[in-house]
Amino acid sequence: MRATAQAQPNIALIKYWGKRDAERNLPAVGSLSLTLETLWTRMTVEFDRDLEADRLQLNGESANDMLPRISRCLDLVAGADRARAAVTSECNFPIAAGLASSASAFAALVVAASEAAATGSDTLTLARIAGAVSGSAARSLYPGIVLLTAGDKEIRVETVTSDWPLELVVAVTDESAKAVGSGAAMLRSAATSPFYAAWVEQQAQDIVTALDAVRERNFSALAAVAEHNCLKMHSLTWTSRPPVVYWNEVTMSCIQTVRKLQADGVPVFFTIDAGPQLKAVCLPQAVPAVAASLEATPGVRRILQSGLGAGAHRLSPG
Repeated sequence: MRATAQAQPNIALIKYWGKRDAERNLPAVGSLSLTLETLWTRMTVEFDRDLEADRLQLNGESANDMLPRISRCLDLVAGADRARAAVTSECNFPIAAGLASSASAFAALVVAASEAAATGSDTLTLARIAGAVSGSAARSLYPGIVLLTAGDKEIRVETVTSDWPLELVVAVTDESAKAVGSGAAMLRSAATSPFYAAWVEQQAQDIVTALDAVRERNFSALAAVAEHNCLKMHSLTWTSRPPVVYWNEVTMSCIQTVRKLQADGVPVFFTIDAGPQLKAVCLPQAVPAVAASLEATPGVRRILQSGLGAGAHRLSPG
């Protein structure tokens, strides 16, 4: 009745933004992402019939604000008549700051809960459960470059490849939690941005273009479509009413740093999720130059680095 699992966050190159069905948390569009290696969340779930209510500790402290989503997720994995659970979570990177902490958290949670309850659920089933609670969490069940396809009734998730050695350098510009969560911002964009319909309409072609680039190992083609898709997503948040602006002045400076590297022939491109952190995707030989340039950008607090990693998995006891 006890198990521990680990999952890594994933960073979308072709973004998930918007919901087809808010009640079931089905995405309005498909997405393509990178599952990371060195950033992680570890979740331990222990079911106990003597507990009167679920409990959650996050990095050693109670986190009651997250308990409703945790409890809902546990119900979806183990059934509403399950024993209550003591859940402990450890995370080695900033939480709720645009680094996909919820994706890694719920991906690890569904694996740990399934193992603790011995449900025997397969990976896609667990991905759909995780995605019902946190849309991007479904992708963290899978390794490497991951495709999520949005259907009318359910999602499909698969690894496209784990063999292209892309690297990610993250420029952390602000470690505080964002003021507007992704879910609320998505609903606002769909309801108020004049560009939302075009975003949904163009997403399928962006995914096709990105998949072709991945299969052909065409870095420049992937860079072009990923940067454009990122900027389109943020145009939705900026043109929502009231607007949601996740970037800060350091984010903008980091974009200029990447532009300078590109002008110097360095194979690198940027993407930014719902937060102020810039993620620079590059080929392995470019990591030293990219990391040094971003670290030297005024206002950058620290640099995180990762290659592509495994999907969510149970950790061996001890």
